[in-house]
Amino acid sequence: MTEDEAWRGWDRATLSAAYNNNAAVPEGSAMVAGWAADSAALRAARPEGLERLYGATPRQGWDLFPAARADAPCLVFIHGGYWQKNAREGFSCMAEGALAQGWSAALPGHTLAPEASLTEIVGELRRALDWLAANGAAHGIGGPLILSGWSAGGHLAALLADHPLVRAALAISGIFDLEPIRGTGLNDALKLTEGEVAALSPQRLPVSLKPVAVAYGARELPELRRQSEVFHARRAAAGAPGPLMALEGEDHFSILAQLRQPGGALLKAAGALL
Repeated sequence: MTEDEAWRGWDRATLSAAYNNNAAVPEGSAMVAGWAADSAALRAARPEGLERLYGATPRQGWDLFPAARADAPCLVFIHGGYWQKNAREGFSCMAEGALAQGWSAALPGHTLAPEASLTEIVGELRRALDWLAANGAAHGIGGPLILSGWSAGGHLAALLADHPLVRAALAISGIFDLEPIRGTGLNDALKLTEGEVAALSPQRLPVSLKPVAVAYGARELPELRRQSEVFHARRAAAGAPGPLMALEGEDHFSILAQLRQPGGALLKAAGALL
């Protein structure tokens, strides 16, 4: 067993703790609540592009924030919550930095586990990107698209980077190998199968040669750091472009300030991918 596989020897409680970001960052819940409040303010100021459905349910929708120029780059952000918590509405504020620099921004939603399997969630988001490819220009979004996501959204951004609409991806604090998740309490809702681990783990799939920036906070849990490092190392070995970014002083939650702020490290990284 290599150092990268040490988790295989851990019991369920130890492995669950290794992925418990809320326990590791006690102030994380307050940060999420603050994002929700800031997002509500942004949504109230810019209601025109909200709730554009790509599917049959309210969760299967886009919130669109087009720039003044239709050909401006577009930052898409997929929210986190280990595929079973949160909603796009609480993360609208992640568009602030992109909007401030003249970009468009767009946030897709998806059904949560256990109502949907991870296979179904991925399928929904593929359809969301199909919808944006077909309808984005009519809503003022026609420029190159950077697909970003945080935590579970980082997993989804890396996995969906192969979509034809996506120019590049920014995976923030993501999960790239799902096998450890099967051994945690998170799997009670996800019910991941061996087949899903193989088919939906970016670490186990052919390497995309599109640019993908892989970012994490230097104060993240060791397993979260390892996931990003191993994923990036495999991409680098295949000659795939995109940096590995360990942001000093940032934890699993505070790192997103670097996306919200004009001039933030993550926003700069997104621009450098184009």
